[in-house]
This record gives sequence, structure tokens and C-alpha cells, in this order.
Amino acid sequence: MLHAVKKFFDDYLSADSESARQDKDHAARLASAALLIEVSRADDRIKEEELNAIVRALQARFGLTPDETVALMELADKKINQAISYYEFTSMINREFSYGQRVHLVELLWSIAMADQEIETYEEHTIRKISELLYVSHTDFIATKHRALESSRR
Repeated sequence: MLHAVKKFFDDYLSADSESARQDKDHAARLASAALLIEVSRADDRIKEEELNAIVRALQARFGLTPDETVALMELADKKINQAISYYEFTSMINREFSYGQRVHLVELLWSIAMADQEIETYEEHTIRKISELLYVSHTDFIATKHRALESSRR
């Protein structure tokens, strides 16, 4: 009996279990999607170009199907509406992403803001705040902005 209980904990509740890893991956995807959506909401106008950019970013970054992307975005939207701060999202990303992955996420945030060919003040403020919460250096914050700007011109 004791062996069965230990096996259950090892298989399903251990931080190293496949199930736990999948849950962490899903939570990190959800947190990323929430932050991308939050940037599109920053100026109180979610534009179609921004939504399309979010879909492309999520599919490229996480290899999601269109149906998985829609489901993730709907869940992220609900989570944003329930959240009181960015902390629940940024803390998950800080735990699960390397520094390079966090920098890449900031670049994706910029690409969402630039999807409509203009960066609103509130969008920039939101990205700066998120970048700081992700412990991305100011140098990398600026570099990601320039890279995203270059990409948007192509």
C-alpha cells in the first residue's frame, strides 16, 4: 500500500514527472499569451492586425495548431480579466524561461505593438513594465524594440 501511494506521488505530483512538466509548459504558454494580449489591450483598442500578430507569434513560438491557438487565447483572455497584476504571469515566465527566452518574449511584445505600424504610448509603457518584471536589461529592452521595428518594415 505504501509503495502504491509513493508511486502515485512520484508519477503525478513530482516536479520531475511528465504531467508536472506539461502543466508547467501549459502555464508558461498561458502566461505568454496573456502578456501578448495585454499589450494589444494597452491602448483600449484591440486591432485586427494585433490579433493576427498574436496568433502568428503563438503558433511560431509554441508550434500550436489554429484550434489550440484559439483555445489558448480564450483562456488567456479570461485569466487577464481575473488577474490583479502582471505578477502571476511574469513570475511563471521567470521560473520557466531562460533569460534569452524572456528577451525573445519582449521582442514578441514589441511585434504586437508594431503590428498596426504605430506604437502607442500605453503600449510602450506596458512593454517597459513587463520587461522590468521579467528582469530584462534596459539594453536588451531597447535592442528588442529595434529588432521588432526592423522586422515590421520588411
